[in-house]
Amino acid sequence: MSASLRARARSGDRLLGVLLRMPAEELVEMAAVAGYDFILMDCEHGPADVVALRQHMALAEAHGVPVLVRVGEGDDAAILRVLDQGAQGVVVPHLDSDEDARRAVAAAHYPPVGHRGFATYSRAGRFGTRDAAEHRDWFLQNTLVIGMIESPLGVSAASAIIATPALDGIMVGPSDLAASSGPDDPPPAVATGQVHVELARAGSLRMDIVGSPEAAARAFADGAGIVVYNLAHVLMAHLRSALDARS
Repeated sequence: MSASLRARARSGDRLLGVLLRMPAEELVEMAAVAGYDFILMDCEHGPADVVALRQHMALAEAHGVPVLVRVGEGDDAAILRVLDQGAQGVVVPHLDSDEDARRAVAAAHYPPVGHRGFATYSRAGRFGTRDAAEHRDWFLQNTLVIGMIESPLGVSAASAIIATPALDGIMVGPSDLAASSGPDDPPPAVATGQVHVELARAGSLRMDIVGSPEAAARAFADGAGIVVYNLAHVLMAHLRSALDARS
């Protein structure tokens, strides 16, 4: 088995992926053929349909591309289901405290790290053909858990959130952070910078979401190890710019 996404990120590889909302089977395959490092399936702002998600995962795996899943807020049951279906990790939104972070980690990991329900007869366990101890140990070592800080409250607790054992890293959610920030809060760009400083200090992974190759390059240069294109933004920008042909 090739190195997991978590292992590659921890070793310092720069990883570039795409955020897709279902249904997007053809986009999954196009991203894989293009050579992206991973696909992040969005079950927070996209349809949280586990059957369709499983089909997307199987297609990605056929091309050798790992899948992460962004689950809904506080949806521990979804974390279990998407990992059982073969996701290599999860992106968990709206962490406002270290308690939120500990809950996310516990839902994503088998004992003794967490309390994820154990089964090898799922797709991730190759339908019961994988040795139980091998299955447990692989997921304990390779499940990638990324939290999202998306509010001034989360920013103020960033140091404690980032220090949570087995939380691999953080992605700042720029849209929610901007929407939830008031006149007495730091501007979103300043707040984002504060989180990034804490991540660098702790040696934790930083994931950025971007809308253009130029923004992706800046994110990598600024210290992000994992960057994901918001494909809806990228595609809409391209489609709108193509309208210029009429003039």
